[in-house]
Amino acid sequence: MNFADYKTIAFERRGRVLNVTFNQPEKLNSFAGVSHTELSWLFYDLVEDTESDIIVVSGAGRAFSAGGDIEYMQWLHDNPTEFYRCVREAKRIVNGMLECDKPIIAKVNGDAIGLGATVAVFCDVVFAAETARFGDPHNNVGLISGDGGQIMWPYLMGYARAKHYLFTGEKFTAKQGVEFGMVNAAMPAAELDAYVDAYADKLAAMPVQSLRWSKSTINVPLRQMAASMMDVGMAYENVSSASKDHVEAIAAFREKRTPKFNQR
Repeated sequence: MNFADYKTIAFERRGRVLNVTFNQPEKLNSFAGVSHTELSWLFYDLVEDTESDIIVVSGAGRAFSAGGDIEYMQWLHDNPTEFYRCVREAKRIVNGMLECDKPIIAKVNGDAIGLGATVAVFCDVVFAAETARFGDPHNNVGLISGDGGQIMWPYLMGYARAKHYLFTGEKFTAKQGVEFGMVNAAMPAAELDAYVDAYADKLAAMPVQSLRWSKSTINVPLRQMAASMMDVGMAYENVSSASKDHVEAIAAFREKRTPKFNQR
């Protein structure tokens, strides 16, 4: 794997454990343009990396990932062809994570929002700092959670609770995430690195092939759900991206005011 090809993601090897860090702290590791494209190929490259068996995903700075970028949303709205490309990338992100047979550990050091939350919960196990929050505000900007949230959130936390959080965009804490079944464990931020290192080492000491085959087997229903839902979700997101309410949400964000939604 040629790490130099990636401009927005950093890599560090620790034995057979590969630490993958979203590395745009000044942007709270939001995904837009190059970073979104790189994320869409990342897990296909990682599965072919012969020098690693366990993947740990985290974010630089104070956020895991803030998800999307509001200015990028405007640009995609103005350039529909680019939105179609972004849709293809979104499908690759989800499929790449589900098809990567190496165990992926999410080390959620800070807030995981929107696509950031999707990436976190599509990892195989999730450990988070107690200060981290999770949320998916797609609906707040006139979009739907077509990038995969509609798959994993109901699957992990139940449909009634998932609908509430996906409808409202409300955030929940890492401790709540444990209660909901979204997070394996939450702990003080100062303890997170050591805890994840120890867990990764535990997995790395286990039989590699059986771990991979176990993950591949467990993920069969998730891959089936992704195959049946991603096209629908991304199609609706495409439609919603052209709506007046989406444009109003972007304008309200820029102008620091409450949006006024009125499309029916």
